[in-house]
Amino acid sequence: MEDYHISKGKHFYTIGLSYKKADAEIRGHFSLDEESKQRLLVQAKDEGIDGILVTSTCNRTEIYGFAQHPFQLIKLLCEHTHGTVEEFEKVAYVYKNKQAISHIFRVGTGLDSQILGDFEIISQLKVAFVRSKKLGLVNAFLERLVNAVIQASKRIKNETEISSGATSVSFASVQYILKHIENVSDKNILLFGTGKIGRNTCENLVKHTRNNHITLINRTKDKAEKIAGKFNLIVKDYADLQAEIRNSDILIVATGAHNPTISRELIYPKKELLILDLSIPKNVSDDVRELDNVKLIHLDHLSQMTDETLERRKQFIPQAKEIIAEVEEDFNKWLETRKFAPTIKALKKKLKMMKDAELDFQRKKISDFNDEQAEIVSNRIIQKIMKHFANHLKEDSETNDESLELIQKVFQLEEITK
Repeated sequence: MEDYHISKGKHFYTIGLSYKKADAEIRGHFSLDEESKQRLLVQAKDEGIDGILVTSTCNRTEIYGFAQHPFQLIKLLCEHTHGTVEEFEKVAYVYKNKQAISHIFRVGTGLDSQILGDFEIISQLKVAFVRSKKLGLVNAFLERLVNAVIQASKRIKNETEISSGATSVSFASVQYILKHIENVSDKNILLFGTGKIGRNTCENLVKHTRNNHITLINRTKDKAEKIAGKFNLIVKDYADLQAEIRNSDILIVATGAHNPTISRELIYPKKELLILDLSIPKNVSDDVRELDNVKLIHLDHLSQMTDETLERRKQFIPQAKEIIAEVEEDFNKWLETRKFAPTIKALKKKLKMMKDAELDFQRKKISDFNDEQAEIVSNRIIQKIMKHFANHLKEDSETNDESLELIQKVFQLEEITK
């Protein structure tokens, strides 16, 4: 990336881990909350990194950024999470330059999502972009790249049916309940946690189960009450959690805690209970599985569902890939123009110097010399010359290096472009 004059960092990298190789427990070790992301970015800035984005969802944690070596980014991630470098190396991926660009296109357009067509990651990328921009950590490359990914994502949503129907872990959890629980409308359902996944799950529960026995509990009660008000549901205090679990047939856990919130001690051992843990890190203790009356399902299992809707989406993958290729090609064409930007800038400066010197000479020779007209005419000539050079470099990318060398030699721009 040095040739593109974008960053002090030598290369553009994507480093991270996802559901493909890292299970929920490992992903939990590398999970970043909002405060951790902010601290990571501040440290990156202090260390001289000038372009970086950070995302962390239930399915993946990734850093996109410029660095001399990927270890700079890996070190940042490990210092702000519970993960270690050794653990990272076992399950992670590192992409460089054009591969890193292609990866962010796949991720941002839902093709790399755990559930095909789940576009939630694009909103995460937008949030990451805003967060980095506030700290001055977005350069021209990242701005253009994120906008290109957003454009590709919009086109895929509008021009294909890869996201038709409901998509997400929250939808998958409700589908699981409908497939495995008889008479679900008569069951007592407890939803613990009303963050984004909790809200979406609640909406899907109401829409698909026709159940009037749904209870919400959240550490902050007023958040649960806002959601309950929309759907006319019951809200209980956090202090009532154990009692409500005892009354429930289905428990859905969607809290954002970094440690388990549901322990074995909270579970009543004499009643059948289905628990769906939609949290990263896991919010239900592993020892809960030891209870004979409990069936515990984690979101990794839910995401493997291959119902007809998901199978149908697969037929739109080739069309989505064509759109990505088109937008990515446009981005790479823009990127190539960055190679000759300094030369074009230097050429313009040199032509202006030549113009100013010539106008000074003519001003002394010609009486009643019209400065204003001379400036207008000469500036227009410079613009036309610049346009010809720029178009040549854009259209004939295969000989760019030779053309740049010739322009620098003919106009003696070597010192200006250094």
